[in-house]
Amino acid sequence: CRSLRTGTHPLNHPRPNSTYASNMSDSLEPRLRRLEDLTEIHRLFVDYGAALDAGDFTAYAALFARDGELLLGPMGRAKGPEAIEPLMRTTLDGQVGSSLHIISSPQVVLNGDRGTARVMWTVIHRDANGQPRLTMVGHHHDDLVREDGRWRFAKRRGTIEFPTTFSAPQLD
Repeated sequence: CRSLRTGTHPLNHPRPNSTYASNMSDSLEPRLRRLEDLTEIHRLFVDYGAALDAGDFTAYAALFARDGELLLGPMGRAKGPEAIEPLMRTTLDGQVGSSLHIISSPQVVLNGDRGTARVMWTVIHRDANGQPRLTMVGHHHDDLVREDGRWRFAKRRGTIEFPTTFSAPQLD
């Protein structure tokens, strides 16, 4: 595949600079730290979806750095946890408990205390009969930062791919 030779992913996400095999000569400590970082970042993604689904917007906002930005296209934008929390309260008012966010396909590139990531998200809502309906699919493009010893979102940009134009889900 041409993209593998050039070091970029077909989805324009940079490939990590090293492979597991090339890291084998590194000491155990940096390798362990990398695995711990990746595990914590994956937990950050899962906690994001869980906080949304539970309507815990205080926990949701705490996932962002002190000057972290949330850019959700037509749904809104905010900077800092103090602005992110009320944005999400207003945006999802009356919808808590009606959806499930599935976070998948994380691609993470680390560079010290910073990183970038791309994750896919899928939203399933319950219709009027309680049946699941797939309503949205998209990606988050993230800038990550280790702040006070924890990984946080420095910037999270959401892209909705299905439907191609944003509209509130129709729940029959």
